[in-house]
Amino acid sequence: MLGIKNLDTRYGAVRAITGATLEVKESEIVAVIGSNGAGKTTLMKTIAGLIQPYSGSIEFLGERIDNLKAYQVVKKRISLIPEGRQVFGRMSVLENILMGAYPRRKRTGLLDEDIKQIWNRFPILRERMNQEAGTLSGGEQQMLAISRGLMSRPKLLLMDEPSLGLAPMMVKEIFGIIRGVHQEGITILLVEQMAKQALETAKRAYILEHGRIILQGDSLTLARNERVRQAYLGTRQDNRN
Repeated sequence: MLGIKNLDTRYGAVRAITGATLEVKESEIVAVIGSNGAGKTTLMKTIAGLIQPYSGSIEFLGERIDNLKAYQVVKKRISLIPEGRQVFGRMSVLENILMGAYPRRKRTGLLDEDIKQIWNRFPILRERMNQEAGTLSGGEQQMLAISRGLMSRPKLLLMDEPSLGLAPMMVKEIFGIIRGVHQEGITILLVEQMAKQALETAKRAYILEHGRIILQGDSLTLARNERVRQAYLGTRQDNRN
């Protein structure tokens, strides 16, 4: 579904992503794991058209999208749930959700159906539909950001640090939501610092360090890799018999 080859993204003369190559197959959850400053958010913004790459290619369903603007990428049914949630704080919960449907505003007949699905998935948002989004808790704002992203009916969902700043119990709930969204047939590219949860959720993963992909493979294999265990899982292999 998504194919990235030799991607370079720069801020002026500074390379943020160097030679990144990765793929996401239809119906997968694929994780990108890395520490702060590894380039994870830059990668997501480049895919979403918010940053233009310096070189390399990005293909979605066989079509080049690396030269498209962000609004054109959304129309291809790729939706970004950004780091830090970035809800419209002074708008109501319902208004935020409707903003997610803006690319398909001319096809209003399905909006009511989609909003009902959002209320069924997140009853707390229904209770707070007329409340300003900025007054929600962090977990509720993350639910709102996910809802807003789903309103564009994406084929590919880009999720950038969905657990950021959340309490442990809410992190568990958010990862449950990610699995539920995936079970509905949506392909997900997940960027996360919480490596354990990401590897337990994703089928495959890439390890990003200083803008370069240094490891890749199925999640179980990476979870057993000594370098990954020490750097991202905080554990070491027990070599005792």
